[in-house]
Amino acid sequence: MFIPTTPQEVAALGWDPLDAILVSGDTYIDSPYSGAALIGQQLMAAGYHVGIIAQPEVSSAADITRLGEPRLFWGVTGGAVDSMVSNYTALGKPRRSDDYTPGGVNNRRPDRAVIVYANLIRRYFKGTAPIVLGGVEASLRRVVHYDYWSDSLRRSILLDAKADYLLYGMADLSILELAQALRTGGDPTQIRGLCYASATMPPHYLELPSYEEVTADKDQFIAMFHTFYQNNDPISAQGLAQRYGSRYVVQNPPAQVLTTPEMDAVYALPFEHAVHPYYAVQGEVRALETIRFSIPTHRGCYGECNFCAIAMHEGRRVTWRSQESILAEARQMPARQGFKGIINDLSGPTANMYGFECALKASRGACPEKSCIYPQVCPLLGLTHEHQLALLKALRKVPSVRKVFISSGIRHDMVMVDAEYGEAYLQELVNYHVSGQLKLAPEHSQPAVLRRMRKPGVQSLLAFKQRFDALSKAAGKKQFLTYYLIAAYPGCTQEDMFALKRFASEKLGVLPEQVQIFTPTPSTYASLMYYTEKDPFTGEPLFVEKSLTGKMKQKAAITGWQRKAKNQQTGTITRAPRTGSRARKKRAE
Repeated sequence: MFIPTTPQEVAALGWDPLDAILVSGDTYIDSPYSGAALIGQQLMAAGYHVGIIAQPEVSSAADITRLGEPRLFWGVTGGAVDSMVSNYTALGKPRRSDDYTPGGVNNRRPDRAVIVYANLIRRYFKGTAPIVLGGVEASLRRVVHYDYWSDSLRRSILLDAKADYLLYGMADLSILELAQALRTGGDPTQIRGLCYASATMPPHYLELPSYEEVTADKDQFIAMFHTFYQNNDPISAQGLAQRYGSRYVVQNPPAQVLTTPEMDAVYALPFEHAVHPYYAVQGEVRALETIRFSIPTHRGCYGECNFCAIAMHEGRRVTWRSQESILAEARQMPARQGFKGIINDLSGPTANMYGFECALKASRGACPEKSCIYPQVCPLLGLTHEHQLALLKALRKVPSVRKVFISSGIRHDMVMVDAEYGEAYLQELVNYHVSGQLKLAPEHSQPAVLRRMRKPGVQSLLAFKQRFDALSKAAGKKQFLTYYLIAAYPGCTQEDMFALKRFASEKLGVLPEQVQIFTPTPSTYASLMYYTEKDPFTGEPLFVEKSLTGKMKQKAAITGWQRKAKNQQTGTITRAPRTGSRARKKRAE
């Protein structure tokens, strides 16, 4: 069942007024890959009447008012990606396309969407029900954070949006607790995974350096981020509070992760796996084709790559669905329109982190000063590909399934360290689950750059490539590895990029055409390095390429792309004044 998005649907269900209205920067795809849909379906399963407004026009009241006013709360999210990342390239140029917008044109999502939507609600509904922020944009901006697009430290988005509450991380449990508290008159400020503004800080909470302190002293910002990062585990984390003038933003400890039975129940909800008809008529939504025939298998990541925010949003604990839950979804695939027997992806943040976890972490919380897989895989992790290998073999026996591909990428170093099942897993991939090419993410080749990325050295990459090539040849298959590479990462020089080019050419046998210029995103160690120009773990000064010309040259060292490099302005990003609808959206903030 679709979540209603029109007055006619609400009236037909007899749900007027609604309990909650969700507002999203993405169009409405009813899929567990959509955060708004995932939360909405869970609320409806719990008996709440929910509506959704996707990508509302911000220059008028027509969209935001069409479902009326909710009894309990508004839920606001920027969508699957931070709106500034969605709207701009690493060089600050507006992106022309948007896979989550009907028709694919990037003209529906405002900059800083969470703030804009919250202000839009208050503009037309005075004294309304609480506004609750959620999703990636809110989660990663919940305390003071470096904002690349303004080149400054910004306040908690909770304050800038003038919202009542913020739910961070995967809010499956916290959203239900919040709805119950608002329905019964309970105290939402006690809910785990929730942030709120207060005149005082709760006892026994850790006080982060204030907004005023971190904006005045980069070392204080580094100290703040360490404490913030280390208190993100649901078992070991303490509550946090950060002062802004006379007010505090209070962050309660994280919500508990879902158990396997709880995850099974979530993914068994009646998703339509389609774009809502109201939005489907507006044009094709490209994101649907990626996710319609894919199956999410787990959440969380052991990697903690310094440029990635998954650990801060989904968490360092990996939780997974049961094999039977995944097989049940595969058996139901033929009911989805257009299914041709191919499952595009078995996905999590990293495909081969399914089915194992450290017993100590599960009981005591994540180690504060130690990573699960960097610089080496911890022997206590219990790493095994046994469960994913069994899952892949079982999926191949489902009558309606012709092919199952792994498209979300794997950690090659984890495959090579698994002495018991690694070889069998790789052989399974090569023989049955590679769609011509398999994606790897080495990101770089130089030890100093890899260390600051928190990525493994090249030895495991080369060993993996040797086995992949040998097994592909033995199977009579022409299959290739493709590589994600990053230019202009903090600490990376032009010489490092030339060295990467030589490595790719001589050792990998490729000359990559696609190299991503590093984009600092909120609440990552890499963004901390970019802003402070320091290694936050050693305190040593760090070279950071900040000029647009320098970034383009680093990319060109690999790709040879020199177009527009000449005459490109260096230094901070500047843009021409906006006009038209985009300007109106910006002013709405």
